[in-house]
Amino acid sequence: MRDCLVHRGPDDSGVFLGHNIGLGHRRLSIVDVAAGHQPMTNEDGSLHITYNGEIYNHTDLRAELEAKGHVYQTRCDTETILHLYEENGERCVDSLRGMFAFAIWDQNKKELFMARDRLGIKPLYYSLTPDGSLYFASEIKSLLVAGAVTPELNHRALTDYLANHATSGEETLFVGVKRLLPGHTLLWRDGSIEIKKYWDLHFSNSDSSARSDKDYVAEWFDLFRTSVRLRLMADVPLGMFLSGGIDSSAIAAMMSKMVAEPIKTFSVAFAERGANELEYARLVAKEFHTDHHEIVVSPEEFFEVLPKLIWHEDEPLGHPASVPLYFVSRLASQHVKVVLTGEGSDEMLAGYYRYRKTVYNLALGRRYERFTTTGMRSAVRLAIGAVPAGSTISRKLTRTFLCLPANLESLYFNNFAVFTRQMQAELLSANTREQIGSTDPYEGVRALLADSDATSLLNQLLYADTKTYLHELLMKQDQMSMAASVESRVPFLDHKLVEMTAGLPERMKLRGMTTKYILRECMRGILPRTILTRRKMGFPVPLDHWFRGPFAATIDEHLLGERARSRGIFNPAYVERLVAEHRSGINHAERLWTLMNFELWQRQFLDGEDLVTQSEKPPAAVRVA
Repeated sequence: MRDCLVHRGPDDSGVFLGHNIGLGHRRLSIVDVAAGHQPMTNEDGSLHITYNGEIYNHTDLRAELEAKGHVYQTRCDTETILHLYEENGERCVDSLRGMFAFAIWDQNKKELFMARDRLGIKPLYYSLTPDGSLYFASEIKSLLVAGAVTPELNHRALTDYLANHATSGEETLFVGVKRLLPGHTLLWRDGSIEIKKYWDLHFSNSDSSARSDKDYVAEWFDLFRTSVRLRLMADVPLGMFLSGGIDSSAIAAMMSKMVAEPIKTFSVAFAERGANELEYARLVAKEFHTDHHEIVVSPEEFFEVLPKLIWHEDEPLGHPASVPLYFVSRLASQHVKVVLTGEGSDEMLAGYYRYRKTVYNLALGRRYERFTTTGMRSAVRLAIGAVPAGSTISRKLTRTFLCLPANLESLYFNNFAVFTRQMQAELLSANTREQIGSTDPYEGVRALLADSDATSLLNQLLYADTKTYLHELLMKQDQMSMAASVESRVPFLDHKLVEMTAGLPERMKLRGMTTKYILRECMRGILPRTILTRRKMGFPVPLDHWFRGPFAATIDEHLLGERARSRGIFNPAYVERLVAEHRSGINHAERLWTLMNFELWQRQFLDGEDLVTQSEKPPAAVRVA
């Protein structure tokens, strides 16, 4: 279990074995490199911990704990967690500011206590077997090599995956493998487990007072600056991923004022112009005098490494951006052990256009339905239907209230799903539908929207995405960077900053057509205007072109071949239609990507085929700017 995760910790390893307990650890040494060996044991030998992550306030906590009589043997944050557990038991998590997944074996109580950080930055998977044995690890593959579970498709999670890029909640695509949810603890005792939520994101205290925008900006800026400063804690070299977007650029601006030497920055792109943001990254690098490094990934390299990355992620790659993320992580590993990244800003500050589109579409749609007749609306739909189907204007208008009912099902769930509920009815075979039953692919997100204490649609959407979409992005970030033995840190997800952001008036997040309003105001006069005002690109990958041209055969093999057809999971006629439509000009790249990755995942994990390239080629294009 331990050694199949050597990529997560190539610097050191350890094992603790007790009467009915075994803890293993692979270490990427970052703080107190010499003395931070794990698993770590407390002074009287009653507690043993294996821990992944960083506690950024551990020096402050240390002072408090030493004042209470605790004696330290190391400078490592791992020891702080042990002493906090001695002092506060399960409530130790309340004091921790950082990212973490850990397990503590209490020899006296014969209990195993596990915890995961508030936002789910660090992963933690587990399996409880029928005899009451508990297996847990940072990656699912570790559970598989232990024989805790037999690799088998979890049909209950399939509709969720097909709609939402990945599974939501605690389910994974493996039967018997669950994830401990962010902000939760798990206690194992006598073969049974008890799971508790210790933290949640609250919007009910959203501040609608008469405080000025200037006051909010000053407070937010101070918390953000503190968050970046805390994440510079390391005894090893560190740098950052720089895309040239506002998020990573803001981190670069903060870092540049806190370190004496030039920041090491790393960027990745494809040769295709529409998938290349390097000019913006270079602009920021020049502005803040960074030591900048770049890599350009070829389509051949992209597809060659794909099986390996599915092995690292344990589940199908929900986002093609995982691949360039791995390449830039591998580039960074040649220079640093720690990087700061910009994840979390979009989910905290309404940065995705889908929030704006949903909120405005729903509001306008309800007025439209109230003040127009059925006949008028039918005439508008007919007029839009007369526009050529492949055109940009047709594609955009057909996804608005002019063509869709003014409800969340149509304007949000179906509008942004990979495979909508209706599509899945055609995609899935009769046998698969029978096994799945009446599962709603949007069930998990619906429940979260209802569970949130937010009173506005925008904040409800942000809450749901924090628990689902953000979680998947964080797992992608963790697994792809750790595949290259690099630790990534996310300043936008400091929980104190997140809590303050949730409580902001909506105008400080989304103001008219301006997203991330408070961040833009904080960075005004600091970042170049070009960066502040440029449109969001995300991380574009030119799959549309690749699947029609040089890599069409890849789609044929994995989607239309006999091996995929014989599984009986999907309706072959529907898959053939998707492929044909894509080649005729209708963009189904995201859907084809989802199906292709699912097939590659099945071949590796369910069929047991070794698809991982053993002799991976070095990056083809690395340049230092």
